[in-house]
Amino acid sequence: MLDAVEFQAKIQNGFIQIPDEYKQELGEGDDIQVIVLSKKKSSPEKDIIDELSENPVQVNGVLSREEIYNR
Repeated sequence: MLDAVEFQAKIQNGFIQIPDEYKQELGEGDDIQVIVLSKKKSSPEKDIIDELSENPVQVNGVLSREEIYNR
């Protein structure tokens, strides 16, 4: 008979801690099957606005904001 138990855990020092509520079900020496689904922290891709905000393009001969509003 195959029973399924699902829980989330963090890997610490190469070990996965079994939550207390399942320790009685999953006893020492039991044969188990482990399937790992890893949630990777994705770094959001920068769009053009983010890129330009961090690295503004310097262009000569273009009016500054102050010059535009003073006209």
